[in-house]
Amino acid sequence: MRKYITSYINYIYIEKKLSDNTKSAYEKDLLMFSHYLNNKSVDKITYHDITNYINHLYDLKEKDKSIARKIVSIRTFFNYLMKEKIIKTNPSEKLESPKIRKTLPTTLSLEEIDKLLSTKPKTAKDWRNKAMIELMYACGLRVSELVNLELININLKDNYVRVFGKGKKERIVPMADVTTEILDEYINVYRPSLLKGYLTDKVFLSSYGKGITRQGFFKILKKEAEKDGIKKSFSPHTLRHSFATHLLENGADLRSIGELLGHENIKTTQIYTHLSDNKKRKDYDEFFPRNKKV
Repeated sequence: MRKYITSYINYIYIEKKLSDNTKSAYEKDLLMFSHYLNNKSVDKITYHDITNYINHLYDLKEKDKSIARKIVSIRTFFNYLMKEKIIKTNPSEKLESPKIRKTLPTTLSLEEIDKLLSTKPKTAKDWRNKAMIELMYACGLRVSELVNLELININLKDNYVRVFGKGKKERIVPMADVTTEILDEYINVYRPSLLKGYLTDKVFLSSYGKGITRQGFFKILKKEAEKDGIKKSFSPHTLRHSFATHLLENGADLRSIGELLGHENIKTTQIYTHLSDNKKRKDYDEFFPRNKKV
């Protein structure tokens, strides 16, 4: 089974042009499935094998969203095997994904964002941290997009960043003047001291002179939030959600927000209208005068 997983992963990476993160997620899901079935031959796997595995995932208390993704991985894997005529019948054909309860993403308030971005940098690392957080919020980037940025992607003269998102799809995102100024200072004054003798075009560097990782940025963000007294639990993706929500609350068009975020479908962007509606409800309850009358 594992040799077919390898060929499938190579196929989706090259033919479907999926991102490294998506490729890794599919591979991890399928190897976990293979391990559960003791690397059983693909033409011997049955529908009951798959449902037993899914029940096993529920026993492990995995979340619906995680199980749904694993089902997609399994289903697309068997579709590939059918396409390549490696198997004659598809055991995943009748699989149904669990219904996922939609939860609204966490966002930071403007006051919390101001706290996070108002720190006065002193060292090269301080400037790097400030530039990363500033750029991620100001442009609504995904964390993978942020850490994979190269110098050629940043245009300080015309105030924009060139981003390669899911499926390596390219988009141009404008930058505010203040964002450009912070990046200019970091890139031209402080970044050279972080290189440590290495040659890399990655914009944001670790203490070892190499490109910073997703995990590395998460640690930086958590540390900065604690330092600024922000007690809310949030992740790097929260900055992206906050960017979209604040644009919408200040009158930006939903389609424009979707384009800035790199969404292919307007339905993906519509979740932010729910966030905005929640704020309207909260403001109404708090400020409408007749609401205070008994």
